Amino acid sequence: MPDFKKVNEEIAEGVTGGFQKIEDSVVGGYKKIESTIVDAYKGVEDKFVSRFLTHEGETVEDAKARLATEQTAREEQAKADAEKRAAEQKARIENSKHAGKQ
Repeated sequence: MPDFKKVNEEIAEGVTGGFQKIEDSVVGGYKKIESTIVDAYKGVEDKFVSRFLTHEGETVEDAKARLATEQTAREEQAKADAEKRAAEQKARIENSKHAGKQ
């Protein structure tokens, strides 16, 4: 019986080791593909920013930083506008409730 356990453990180790090698190969291949695609995207992005979005004398990195700042400002303004509209709508609803009671 002890020989059976030993053989069984060896088989389990072999299967586990084989699975680990396959997993490492698949994950490694995926990471290479992902890295290649991300690098290609960043290259296209940099060329687009350089061509269409930089101001005179501005680097691509400076343009990206400026664009990020502008985007943040637009998002904050949109949030403030939405809050203002909600407050105005709430005031109109309150006014219409009071006007109906008179």
